[in-house]
Formats: sequence, structure tokens, C-alpha cells
Amino acid sequence: MHIFVTGATGWVGSAIVADLLAAGHQVTGLSRSADKGEVLAATGARVVHASLDDHAALHEAANAADAVIHTAFNHDFSRFAENALQDRRVIEVLGDALHGSDRPLLVTSGLSGLKRGATEADMAADASPRKSEQAARSLAERGQRVATIRLAPSVHGVGETHGFMPILIRTAREKGVSAYIEEGANCWAGVHRLDAARVYRLALETGVTEPVYHAVAEEAVPFKDIASVIGRRLGLPVESREQEHFGWFAMMARADMSVSAARTRAALGWQPTGPDLIGELDDDRYYAG
Repeated sequence: MHIFVTGATGWVGSAIVADLLAAGHQVTGLSRSADKGEVLAATGARVVHASLDDHAALHEAANAADAVIHTAFNHDFSRFAENALQDRRVIEVLGDALHGSDRPLLVTSGLSGLKRGATEADMAADASPRKSEQAARSLAERGQRVATIRLAPSVHGVGETHGFMPILIRTAREKGVSAYIEEGANCWAGVHRLDAARVYRLALETGVTEPVYHAVAEEAVPFKDIASVIGRRLGLPVESREQEHFGWFAMMARADMSVSAARTRAALGWQPTGPDLIGELDDDRYYAG
């Protein structure tokens, strides 16, 4: 297949591109940065130099592809509502390009707004700030072949610089304590980035038979366990703190984002093989610099 990937130079997107190419697929990737575009081209992918607001370029690239994977999202939390609207519009543009065909679109979302233990059949609450899944459902309702990949909050791996684990490490260093909220019993799901990438490929190769897939390897990692590893590695106390301790990140620090991935594993024959979150978080390279 020829697959158009947005966010192709990002943490998850670059792993997806590598996995698709290794499996013999052709890839066109979106890059707004010339430098990152050169790195992407070196992998053998074709590069479209454009931003998420360049709807004409997005439409053209999607129209020329056999399938589309959308992973790009602006994670600037100071303007999250605006970024969510931008994301929804991009999904609509990609959907318009594929409309009237059986070509699939995979949209990326998270676990926010889902109850603990949710399955792929459970719908995210409408109050969820990210609108990716709602946009995908709207396309599905008009008969398009679309599915949502829900990523675990921790898509981890050595070399991670902008994900939630680096945020927690920086916060601990700045505050002098590796903290959790209340008893720290809330749980996060986790997945290694290479395992997450395979979910996207397998979903396409098996025909996108499900409306939702969970890219989740570990379903329930207690937040206190995450804080404990970080504290031990930094030589800092591990203590409960009020949510204000985390500032803008408090909503995530107190969130219970633990779901089942049984249906995804069965549908795709997906068996995660990457390191677990706690084990990898114990790697020296997470704390270098």
C-alpha cells in the first residue's frame, strides 16, 4: 500500500513510518520542518512539506494514497482547545479526500474521558478536550472506512524527550520531590513506541475491521510506582502532594487512564514485545543531561 502519514517526523509517527517501510509499504510523510524532512526522506519516504493548516496539500496527499494515518497534533497545552479544533478540521479534510472510496483513515486519540477498565467498545465522553474521536465517528456515520487508535498516555522509549515521562522527571527535579496525588493509586496504561507503531500497520493490513483499537501493552501501571522509580533514580523523596504541585499537568497526574486491549490483541494478533514502562524508566538514558 501507499500510505500518507501526518506527524511522520514525530515520536510515534516516525516509528510508524519505519515499521511500514520495513514491511514493504510505500510512505508519503508530512513534515513542516525542512531539517526533519531531510531525515524523513533519508528513510526512503516521500516528503510533503506543509503544515496542518495547509489543507490543499493535505487533501492532495491523502487523495493520492491508498490509506491515511493521522498522528499529527500540536501538544501546546496553553492553547489546547484551539489545537483540538485544528485537529478536527484536519480529519475532516482527510475524510473529504477519501470520501466515495473504500480507502481507510486511521485517526489518533488518547484515553482521556474513558472510565477505568474501558474496552474498545466504550465511547469517550463528549467532554473530552480532544475531538479526534468525535471527528472520526462523524466520518464513519457517513459511511467512510475510519478507525481510531487510542494511544496509552505513556508511549515510552529511550530517546523520548517530549512525552509525559520527561515532564514528570523535569517536574521532580524542579520541585525537589517525585510526587503523586493522594495515595497514587490512579493508574496509567503504557506501550512501547515500536509496539504502538505495529498497531497502526496491522490495523491497515487486516482491513480496518474495528472502529477503535487500543495501543496498550500494560493496562494499569500505578502512578505511585512511576513516581517511585523517578524518585529513586534522582535521589529525591517520593511523597504525596496536592494537585496544585503539578500545575498545568495536574489533570493528567490525577487521571485514571487504564483500559483493556483484549479486543485489539484478538483482532490484530498483536503481541507487544517492547520493554515495560517501569523497567525502561529505570534506564540511565532517561536521566542524562
